[in-house]
Amino acid sequence: MASMITLKRRITSIRNTRQITKAMEMVSASKLKRAQEYAEISREYRDLAYDLLKRLNAMSEVERMPLFIKRPVKNRLYIIITSNTGLAGAYNANTLKLLNEGLRADKAAHVKSHVIAVGSKGVQFVRRLEDVNLLAAYQPFGEQPTANDIRPILNTVIEQYREAKVDSVQVLFTDFKSSLVQQAKNLQLLPAPVPDGNIEHLRISNFEPDAATVVHEVATRLVEVQIWQAVLESLASEHAMRMVATKNATDNANDLIDDYTLELNTARQAAITQELAEITGGAEALAT
Repeated sequence: MASMITLKRRITSIRNTRQITKAMEMVSASKLKRAQEYAEISREYRDLAYDLLKRLNAMSEVERMPLFIKRPVKNRLYIIITSNTGLAGAYNANTLKLLNEGLRADKAAHVKSHVIAVGSKGVQFVRRLEDVNLLAAYQPFGEQPTANDIRPILNTVIEQYREAKVDSVQVLFTDFKSSLVQQAKNLQLLPAPVPDGNIEHLRISNFEPDAATVVHEVATRLVEVQIWQAVLESLASEHAMRMVATKNATDNANDLIDDYTLELNTARQAAITQELAEITGGAEALAT
């Protein structure tokens, strides 16, 4: 059994840690509310934009335009969104697991892998890998990301695909379902998949003023929306998972404090009993 001094030090240390985790839980809960509102406001627009991107991809008029050309995949670009800090449960691990699975599949298919990493956790992971090109690294975009924050990534993606430096672009992020459910997701960005079902009715379409102008102006914005929403979903998921993780840490600290307090009381009682036994024994010795 540990000494009482050691037990007291452990209890004090755990109480200090509990204060930190409790404060982090409250901060994450506050940030989660705002991040959830931002993600939910634009979610339907993201879905409609992705549906439109798929519909454009199914039209014969755009088949030879740079963002819709389908090539055999020899180079694949991953955009991975992680955080700068830990203590967020499996937030980073789930996304990095998806990336690792994709990289293994690419290696087996002799496809070269390129990565744009957002967040230091993703950057650190990719830098330890062999035969993976870290194309760009970005810090997380804060609590209220703007279009200017996203635009460097968008420009890089558009340039890489237009110039045929990559043949496929995928976004790996964490999709926010609720404060308790978040799912790591792999979104095929370029070339966009075609809609399910019969697409013959999409083959003949009218563009005003012309197809090239519409695609040039619209397609880039539709791609930007997907990256933008992925950042918002990931931000809300990060706060949710950190809130749950810090709450669990606080609960575990309370359990440890209770256990160590019980052990301390047991040790104190044993010490008192020992002292009483010694006093009683000494008094009996003097009486004889």
